Parts: sequence; C-alpha cells; structure tokens
Amino acid sequence: MAKRHASRADRIGLRAAMADRLLPFMVAAMSFLAALSLAGSIAAGALASHWLSGAQGLMTIEVPNPITPVAANGPLRQDAVLTLLQATNGLSDAHLLSHSDLATLLKPWLGTTAADGTLPIALPAVIVVHASSPAMDATTLGIRLARVVPGTIVDSGARWADRLAALTTSLRASAAAVLLIVALVAASVVAVAVRAGLSQRREAIEIIHGLGALDADIANQFALRAMRLAASGGLMGGIVALPVLAWLGLLSSSFIASAPAVLPSLITALPPVLWASPVMFTIATAAIGWLAAQITVRGWLKRLT
Repeated sequence: MAKRHASRADRIGLRAAMADRLLPFMVAAMSFLAALSLAGSIAAGALASHWLSGAQGLMTIEVPNPITPVAANGPLRQDAVLTLLQATNGLSDAHLLSHSDLATLLKPWLGTTAADGTLPIALPAVIVVHASSPAMDATTLGIRLARVVPGTIVDSGARWADRLAALTTSLRASAAAVLLIVALVAASVVAVAVRAGLSQRREAIEIIHGLGALDADIANQFALRAMRLAASGGLMGGIVALPVLAWLGLLSSSFIASAPAVLPSLITALPPVLWASPVMFTIATAAIGWLAAQITVRGWLKRLT
C-alpha cells in the first residue's frame, strides 16, 4: 500500500531521476561551512564586546627609570606620576602594576623565565588608570605628565578599541558574504540536480505537459523532492558542525578570563543560536531547495511552449 501511495506521489519518477546520494552530501558540506562562518561572526562579536568593555576609557602610563628621583631629594618618578594621576579630575582607579603583574602579562612571551613572578630585564613602571571623563584624552594627559616627569608615555585603550571595532565589523561583513556565497552555491547545486532530473524525465514531462498538466504541478513535484533532499543535507551538516563548534567555543573561551576552562563547559561554550543550528539550517536549506527547484523547473517549462 505504501509503494502504491509513493508511486502515485511520484508520478514523474523523480526518485530515480533525482537520487538521494550526492545532493544531500553537497548541501551538508555547504551547511557545515555556513555554520563555521556563523560561529566565527558570533565569536568575533562576543570577544570584541568583552575586550571593548575593558578597553573603553583605559589608559596605560609607562614611566622609564621608575625608581630614579625626579630631582635631588625629590620623590621617585613612578610615585610622582602616580600622585599626579590620583589628583587629576576625570581619572580614577590609578594603580601601579607590581612586578608579579608584569611577569604575568609577559609570560606568554617570556615563558618559564617569568613563571616565578620575577623578570630578568629592567622594565618601566606601568600605571593603569581609567578616564571617567571624555574630555580627558591621552594627548593632553601625556603633555601634563611629561612636564613633571619627562619621558612618560601615555597610551589610550580607545585607539585599540576603535581598531578592534573596525576589525569586528569587517569580520562580520566577511561572514555575511560567506553565508551569501554558500547559499548561492547550495542553490546552484540544487538547480544542477533538478536540471539533471529534467533531462532524464524529459519525455515523460513533455507528454504530461502536452496533456494539460499545469506548470505549477510539475514544478511542485520537483520542488518537494529537492526540498526533502536539501533539508536532509542541512540537518546532517548542522549536526556534524555541532561538536566542531563546541570545541572551537571551548578554545575561544580561554580568551575571556571569567570563562571556565573545564570540560563541562563544552556544553555551555556555545550560545543557544548555534545549538539551534541544525534546525535553522534544515529550514534554510529546505527553503533554498524549494525556491531553486521552482525557478529551474518553471524556466525549463517555459521553453517548451
């Protein structure tokens, strides 16, 4: 009974003309690439937001020869700069980084040399301060500090924040372009498969079309078949991408100090939108398959008239 129902639904013989082997795997590959692109865009935005929240208004002051007095019987250079920063309106939370803090920051470059919190080289004193007022910029502060302690260098986090924001925007634009290209490639794959099916069933289609079958009926037959195959490929690609995305999410979480870097966080490393990627890509690929098949078949049928 099921075979009779299937044969009635498949009056054109599309099961043989459009085999369920190559098309789903091609669409699955496209869905896998789309998932990676979407994850890259989301990760770039999340990391940028985390870093920008700490970089906005942050200033770093470097004081060369920090333990040298400013003048005879005067305060040390680092103490003079720190005192001036604490007395300046529009600045807050000025604090001097210890040798252990500097060793921790430089550990990725110095390796085991800085493992015990000591440094083998002399470094300038580093003072971190937050600018609570937009009027306080790095140039103005640098001029003011240089008058008291010559050679002091002020670096603002706003410059790096602007560069990071521009980089994030470009990465998201690139990810959107990749998603568009993947969608076009998937539509092209469906169109090629549909054209192959039209070529194999050309005689049957011409006969039923000549007998008065509507273009919409014939196009719907192909569209339903293409939609099922594309949807299965989208589901397959989304499921295969999940463990890869979870692993990448766990790696990227190490760039956020507050994120736990333990194995159970493998489940929480991805945002909900990525966990829903199999469903999203199933729906998206089904829609692409339907539209591509409809456009291809209707265009082919127009040339018959």
